[in-house]
Parts: sequence; structure tokens; C-alpha cells
Amino acid sequence: MIRLIDFIASLFGLIFLLPVFLLIAIWIKLDDSKGPVFFRQKRVGKDGIDFGLYKFRSMYVDSDRHGLITVGGRDPRITRSGFYIRKYKLDELPQLINVLKGDMSMVGPRPEVRKYVDLYTEEQRRVLNVRPGITDYASIEYLDENTLLAQSADPDKTYIEEIMPAKIELNMKFINNPSLSEYLKIIFKTITAIIC
Repeated sequence: MIRLIDFIASLFGLIFLLPVFLLIAIWIKLDDSKGPVFFRQKRVGKDGIDFGLYKFRSMYVDSDRHGLITVGGRDPRITRSGFYIRKYKLDELPQLINVLKGDMSMVGPRPEVRKYVDLYTEEQRRVLNVRPGITDYASIEYLDENTLLAQSADPDKTYIEEIMPAKIELNMKFINNPSLSEYLKIIFKTITAIIC
């Protein structure tokens, strides 16, 4: 049932948001940075299988080679348009393509890069038993994650030792109760958190 809702929601979402996609694409192209509109990054999905996660490009080309953690407004790798695209979570919209394809769900643990998945304990690897999602309780709780990391002297260490374990613990709330009512509750909470 959830997969059917994912498919319908992502299909209608992509159709409805097409004008927004076009405006963001023009904005990115008019920026002073050269490169594609979309950014595709390898992430770890269900059962530990890699897939390409789509985002609107908000950083200069090849910036991810200089580190995988972004740290709010002080990160020099983020483009001018990218600052606002990230601030309002617009960079995440192309992940509706991943949901349509079946790589992701609307609700589920955020997919990580292999570097961090390789650090998971056996218990933490339970997040790989479900389809990753665009949002969940951890996404809501850590809506300002980049700002938190910007306050750290060692963002990578802070992410690995503090934020990542806390997010995985929050992931378990939905994994342990993957009901339709919980799914809808998380979507409602996400919309409310972004608007407010």
C-alpha cells in the first residue's frame, strides 16, 4: 500500500512541481558556477545496495571530493543560488525521481554514503532493511543539521560520534512501526516543520 502511495505521490509531485523545477534549473544556470543542474551522488539503499540519489546542484562541481559534510553558511563550496536552495530544502525535490523509480520511499531513513554506512554497528545496520526515504523523524529533528555542524571544530567527528547515532535511533521509530498512519504522520510533521 505504501509503495502505491509513494508511486502516485511522486508522479503527481513531479508533474505539479515541473514549473518549480524549471525555475530552479534556470536559477542554477544563471549563477556564476559552471556545471549541470542536477547532482547525482552514490548512496546506500535497501539491503546495502548502492543507488544514485538526485539533487539540484548547490555546490561547485567536484566539491564533494573535498569532504562529504557540509557546514551551513560558512561552507565555501556552496554556490550563491545553492545557499538558498539548501536553506529551503529545494535541493531535495529531485528525489521524487528516486521515489518514482523505487530506490526510495517518501518516508524512511535518509540514505547515507558508503563511508558512514561502513561505520554502522550490527544493530544500526537494521536501517538498511527498509527502503530509504526523503523524510523521517530524524530529518525533522535535525532540520538544521548543517548549522549544528558549523558550530563544531571537527564536523566529521561530530557527525560520526553524535549526530549519526542519534539519527539512527530516531530512524528506528518508523522502522519498528512502519504503518500507514505513521507514514502520513511523518509527512504532515515534515511539511509543518518546513513551513514553520
